Amino acid sequence: MRRAAIARKTAETEISVEINLDGTGTYDNQTGVGFFDHMLDQLSRHSLINMTVRCDGDLHIDDHHTVEDVGIALGQALAEALGDKKGIRRYGECHLAMDDAQVRTALDLSGRPYLIWTLDLPTPKIGTFDTELVREFFQAFSTHGGITLHIDQLHGFNSHHIAEAAFKSVARALRMAVETDPRKADDIPSTKGAL
Repeated sequence: MRRAAIARKTAETEISVEINLDGTGTYDNQTGVGFFDHMLDQLSRHSLINMTVRCDGDLHIDDHHTVEDVGIALGQALAEALGDKKGIRRYGECHLAMDDAQVRTALDLSGRPYLIWTLDLPTPKIGTFDTELVREFFQAFSTHGGITLHIDQLHGFNSHHIAEAAFKSVARALRMAVETDPRKADDIPSTKGAL
């Protein structure tokens, strides 16, 4: 069963995350940050990874610790659920259009975290949400999930559309990468024999 449950508690946040890589994209995400919950819902729905996230964070300060720490916990959960990565496709990509925005994602579940980020979110806020936190989430998710993650903006002028296109594009690429390859279901997808 490719599932994981992570609990993480610091002086800033208390988080629980449960995921199932072989799900249908059902979600129940409650972080206290409305726009972020909406983005996590997109990540789950379009990756088909079942996801339950709970976070009690220091929102009286700002949303930063909540968003970053959820990224850490989700990355850890992904790495745990993948195990030795036997049988996965490993690579994923998606060009995703959302109105004015087009975002391209390419990723490798290599175990070697690296983030390339070329998004330009033109406003500092989406509602009350700090747009700089979109990158913070993906940086934490990439680092703790062991993901080489390239997210590139090709078009876009609306911050909400650009951010949402990024989450959906990453989700679709993840869906592809975590799928079992029926031609190599018993092999680790690397000439090194390990990822």
